[in-house]
Amino acid sequence: MNTEDLKLSIIIAVYERQDELTELLLSLTKQTDTDFEIIIVDDGSKNKLDSVCAKFQDKLNLHYYYKTNSGPGKSRNFGIEKANGNYYIFLDSDTIIPSNYISSVRKELNSNYVDAFGGPDDADDSFTNLQKAITFSMTSFLTTGGIRGGKKQIGKFQPRSFNMGISRNAYLKTGGFADLRVGEDPDLSMRLWENGFETRLFQDSKVIHKRRTSLKKFAKQVYQFGVARPILNQRHPKYIKPTFWFPSLFFLGTVFSFLFLILSFICKEYQFILQISFVLWLIYMFFIFIFSTIRFKSAVVGLLSIQTTLIQFFNYGYGFLESQFKLNVLKQNPKKAFPSHFHVD
Repeated sequence: MNTEDLKLSIIIAVYERQDELTELLLSLTKQTDTDFEIIIVDDGSKNKLDSVCAKFQDKLNLHYYYKTNSGPGKSRNFGIEKANGNYYIFLDSDTIIPSNYISSVRKELNSNYVDAFGGPDDADDSFTNLQKAITFSMTSFLTTGGIRGGKKQIGKFQPRSFNMGISRNAYLKTGGFADLRVGEDPDLSMRLWENGFETRLFQDSKVIHKRRTSLKKFAKQVYQFGVARPILNQRHPKYIKPTFWFPSLFFLGTVFSFLFLILSFICKEYQFILQISFVLWLIYMFFIFIFSTIRFKSAVVGLLSIQTTLIQFFNYGYGFLESQFKLNVLKQNPKKAFPSHFHVD
């Protein structure tokens, strides 16, 4: 693509979340580069979001569309079909966009064009301690934050749909998001690679990401991510990594560590050996606490990060093992085993 002809369209698929959408749109009014359009796809909200969008019509080049609920992937594809641009940026409604975001994206595309990109996310100082702890668990190299690739892994970074962009050419060749409700963004990344496209991390194109606001919602989300991974592995076996097993192995290792700890008080002649795994577990939790405390300058966040990391690994690990068993042992069809993970036509 001739970058002089670059026309950016921001696609925001949203269901309810009136307050979050307001914050997101407000942040977009503060961009230093204002040459972009916004497509809001209201994915069947019971309380339509047109009134929220109307507040920004005179400040943004904004277009609002309402449709029946189909999930984020299909709604993003719908938004692309309504867009006038030739490069599409996907943002989630629970993000806040720094004022230099659009200019940083344009700078990256002008200097070293790529047909798909992803950007990092972070917590804001105003976030609750729990939100900061969840951010740590989702992004730290000590947890699963590094699994999808990093700055040095040019061409194999897996963008996530809360901060992701693709060219029109890439959309036309891949068909955009597929039939998945969960895991639709790594699925698109791998289909991009399979079609000869590169993906890259735009390190400076960061968004502030609120993520989940309760432990219950966070637990449900990471469980769904765990279920999705074996489904993705079936679709894209070329990109299976041993690291995908890490949360499940941690989950099982934690269970056995506590069992061995109990046994160590019964079989005292083997006490030291039986307690080694538990000591290693404690050391790992200590590192979680220290790194999170340093990052957010709060021991409270450090302690909460231990809790959120355990929830992340336990729920993701359990979902991964359940999905592995149903898909690869019982040989169930993914759509029948986990119907909520797929769009219904």
